[in-house]
Amino acid sequence: MSTRYWVIVASKNHVMNGARWGIAQANHGKAAPLKRMQVGDGVLYYSPKVEFEGDEKLQAFTAVAYVTGESVYQFDMGGGFVPYRRDVAYLDCVDAPIRPLIPALTFIEDKSRWGYLFRYGFFEIPKADFELIASQMLVEKRDA
Repeated sequence: MSTRYWVIVASKNHVMNGARWGIAQANHGKAAPLKRMQVGDGVLYYSPKVEFEGDEKLQAFTAVAYVTGESVYQFDMGGGFVPYRRDVAYLDCVDAPIRPLIPALTFIEDKSRWGYLFRYGFFEIPKADFELIASQMLVEKRDA
């Protein structure tokens, strides 16, 4: 099976928690998005906001990762929240604001309504778009 490339939408504080724990969660802990992934797939995180509960906009790609875990599993975070997760390896990177990238991104068909697709919370993108975004973020370049 060939490598696929994904975008997960999450606030930066949630992305940083995932990086600390070496996991990916998507769509508020749903299993279905994570089950579409395979080991070796590339993942970009897009963060519309800094904090999940906050109002401060960010509108930037905030993490680059690759799927390492073979399976999707649940984890009890307390308070009745038992989200599904998948193990991923995060790469050292810096945030990349989306606005300068919009004209070059093929997965954004309507440049005037670029944010529409991100409302889905999880979607696949072409390899070329993944590589373009990652090239703006990675501290050390990774061999693909």
